[in-house]
Amino acid sequence: MNQTKTYVALLRGINVGGHHKVPMADLRKEFKKLGSKKVETVLNSGNIIFDFKDEKAEHIENIISEHLKKTFGFTIPVVIRRSENFIELFSNKPFRSVDVTPETRLYATFLKNDNDTDISLPWCTPDNSYAIVERNNDTIMSVLDLSISQTTKAMATLESVFGKDITTRNWNTIERINKKLEICS
Repeated sequence: MNQTKTYVALLRGINVGGHHKVPMADLRKEFKKLGSKKVETVLNSGNIIFDFKDEKAEHIENIISEHLKKTFGFTIPVVIRRSENFIELFSNKPFRSVDVTPETRLYATFLKNDNDTDISLPWCTPDNSYAIVERNNDTIMSVLDLSISQTTKAMATLESVFGKDITTRNWNTIERINKKLEICS
């Protein structure tokens, strides 16, 4: 019998702007149908902590994505991280050198595929409103300064450099997921 491990699933594009609505209760139920144990959701934006038989993340991503497409009728991109990788990311305090103000937004972008790019880090937009400050293997850390610009093409920039198989969370969400992981452990 395979042992189970704890994972974090990050779903892209659900419950945003009234599109692709997926109730969290339904999502938990569907994860359990796939054999997941201890399913917990964090917020309403597709963050799921779950136990699953120990397999490669890519395999789990495919199983979940195919099942959710059949269940909800539209494609839901899924990025999986093992809980220990997620906790390590949080513990590394990647924004420790950032001067955070009320106008500062901190983001973690999770790559589905660890692709190589020729971007030199840290990288900033010409007006310095958006910066990609660090890459930790398959996760990109970035900062948006709303005091400089209220609008940015940050997500378009990330997609142009790293492709569309990504999903982004603000750091407050990462903190909430980490707290749930601590409770679930």
